[in-house]
Parts: sequence; C-alpha cells; structure tokens
Amino acid sequence: MIDYRKATVPVWALATGDVQVPAVVGDEPMTAERLGELRSVLAALAAEPIATLEVHPLPDTLDRSRGIPLDAVSPLAQHLSQLITQSARSSSVAAKATAAGENLYHMVVPAKVAAQFGQGIVRPMVAKGVACGIRGPLVNSTGSIAAHATFVPVGKAAAAGAAGGAGATAGVAAAGSVALTVAAPLVLMAVAVGVSAHVDQKRQQAIEHITELLEQLHEEKLDDEHSELDGCRDAIDKATAVLLDQGKLGASLGLDSAVHAINTALGKADRRLARWQSALDKVPDGEAVEIATLTKSFPGVDEPGGTFRAHLELAALAIALKQRVIVLQAVEHAQSDPGNLFENFARVLKRDHQRLTALESGIAGVLVRLSALELARPQSLRPVFTTGEVDRLMRATNRIHQLGDGAMVDSRATDVAIDIAREKDGSVIVFPALPAQT
Repeated sequence: MIDYRKATVPVWALATGDVQVPAVVGDEPMTAERLGELRSVLAALAAEPIATLEVHPLPDTLDRSRGIPLDAVSPLAQHLSQLITQSARSSSVAAKATAAGENLYHMVVPAKVAAQFGQGIVRPMVAKGVACGIRGPLVNSTGSIAAHATFVPVGKAAAAGAAGGAGATAGVAAAGSVALTVAAPLVLMAVAVGVSAHVDQKRQQAIEHITELLEQLHEEKLDDEHSELDGCRDAIDKATAVLLDQGKLGASLGLDSAVHAINTALGKADRRLARWQSALDKVPDGEAVEIATLTKSFPGVDEPGGTFRAHLELAALAIALKQRVIVLQAVEHAQSDPGNLFENFARVLKRDHQRLTALESGIAGVLVRLSALELARPQSLRPVFTTGEVDRLMRATNRIHQLGDGAMVDSRATDVAIDIAREKDGSVIVFPALPAQT
C-alpha cells in the first residue's frame, strides 16, 4: 500500500455531455471526504453523468496481469494522453504530477451510470486473507483508497483535453455552469474496458472451479459443455481488441458462433434452474428432507464436488461470457453513433441483461433455499446409526448449509471505480471495474 497522506492529487471532473450545475467544485484543495461529498452533489444535480479522475504515482509493485493492456495508439490511451497534455499546459499541479509519464489514474463513475450497465454487473471481489478487503492496486488492509491525500481540482483549461479521435466530444460545459471537462469518449472507453476486465476475471474463476470439478466427475457431457464455452474466449478477446481500436467486427472473428454457444449454455442453465425450483417447491414447509431424496434433484449436493456444483459453475461461466458480449455490443453501437455515446451505450447494455439478472437471482434463491433445509435422518430398520453414517450426515448438513454463503447479492447501483495504469510510452492497462469505496 502506498502512503498518499502527504501527496497532492490532481482531480478532473469529467462530464459526458453539456451540463449546467451550481458552482460546487471551485478551485480550492479538498480532502478525500470532501471529494466524496462533491461526487454525491454532482450525481444528484447534473443532468448528464459526471465522473471524476484522479492521478496517483504508479505503485512499485503492480500485478499488470489482472488488467487489459491497450497500446498508445488505442482510442482510450489517446484520449487520456490528450487530457494530460492539455491539463499540463495550464495547471502546474497537473504538470508536476504527470511529468514522469507513468501514473495510476483512478476514475469513479457515478451510480446512475453504473445502474445503466445493469444491476449487479460490478460486484465486490473479496481478497483472500483480508477482512472486508477488495482487490485493487490502490487498496489498503481495510479495502479503501488512502483517505489523507489533498485533492486539487484541475480547472477550465483542461476542458479540451478529451478532444481527438473518432466520436470525441470535448469543450467547456454550458455557460454559467462550473468548469467541467467534457470527456464522453474517455469515460465510455474506460468503463467498457473496466467492465470487460471485471467479467473476464469472473470467467477465469469459473473455469478454474469447473476444471477441478470435472476432473473429479469424469462427466463427458459436462466436459463438452465446458469446452464449448471456453472455446468462445478467443473470439470474444479478438472482438474486444478490434472494437477498442475502433475497428469493425467481421464474420471471420467467429463472434456469431460464440454468441450462439453462450446462448445455448444460458438456455440449459434456465432449464436447470426451473427444475431446481420445481424440486424445492415440492418440499413441504417445515419438514426435514432425506439426503437421498435431495440428491435425486441435486446430484452431488452433499459432496465437495458433484454434478450440481458443476452445473452452477457452468452457469456462472455462461453469464460472465454473456456479460462480455453485452459490453462488446454496447461499444460497437456507441461507436457507430458517436454523437450519442452514453445514451446508446446504456440502451444496448440494458438489452439482455435483465435475463442475466433474473438467472443469477434465481440461482441465488435456490442456494439460499437449499441452505435453509433441515436434513432428516435416513430411514433404517436399525435403531442405531454407525459412526460413519453420523459423520456423513453431519458433513452433508454443513456443506448444504454453506451453499447460501455469499449467494445473496446486493444489486443496488453503486459508484464504480476503474484504475488505469499509464506507462511512459503512453500505453495503458485497465484494471477490473470495482464498486467504489466510500
């Protein structure tokens, strides 16, 4: 963790359109708490979403493998470079902070924009061994960004910083309003890459779990499902690279076939969910259930691995891949209509996401219901159980009760934080989007 208590941190207010808000920003240094309050005010009063962008020193140790790299000629890197160049001309604070050429940029996008991405698409990822910790390059043991830096607003002269590139819109906000950098393309591309990195991390986690489970199960049909889904990654990765370079998608990328495979997997997950819900509906309220009865509908639910758990991981993998596809579709449509970046982005992201939310919520509901079940003693002619039978019942009870841990997801919209590491050559690495710490 880097100690920023003595640091002076430049901060930009990035508007995604011409907005008019009361003069609440000012040009005086502020604390992190004051910056948080300012974000809340801007989110409530601004007609268009307003993000903030801070610049910090690049940490000495940074796991770059967690992010998505983009070269210096990519639109995101160019928008960021132009913002830095224009700001440095008129702000000594910004010039000093960015002089080394390599920094870590911390963008916070308001909750009203996060809600447009789809409820719950960005969720906390708990770091192992850290109580309440959130993974990220700028977090400390409590999971929050250092709160004692002095933040200095970068003023009007930076307003042209986001200009350039296809579809760029830049300039000072509407007359009579506070000075804001209009940087829709920069915010759009940062969000697109950050969300894509976030869901790809979920995909990697699902694949790790599935691989381990299938090695135990030796289920060829499930292994085929896994292989078909994992085979979609190459097409999605290539389509992501093309779109982030503002290219056009073509049939040669194979994205259409990948989407078909993902939709097929989601269809299987929907049908499995319906069967699970139906089985639980047949359980009389308040009555205990035998393990043998439960495993008929949820095979392997009482074991460390099992078919049921493999089905859960396959559903998680299909959802993560579909979320990446939704972001790709949004970027493609937004770039095809550069004059309407954010509205297009929100509209396309919203499509299909309701289905994913319903599927995730349904699965979470099944896990919670399973975890609340009382397991009955197996029927037997013998009046006494063996030690092995008792141990199996206790282990099964613990495993089933643990299914509900973490299943309840808070889907309320939260501010989204995206970290962008900029190297000296102008290339960038965008880290997975996370819920912003308050």
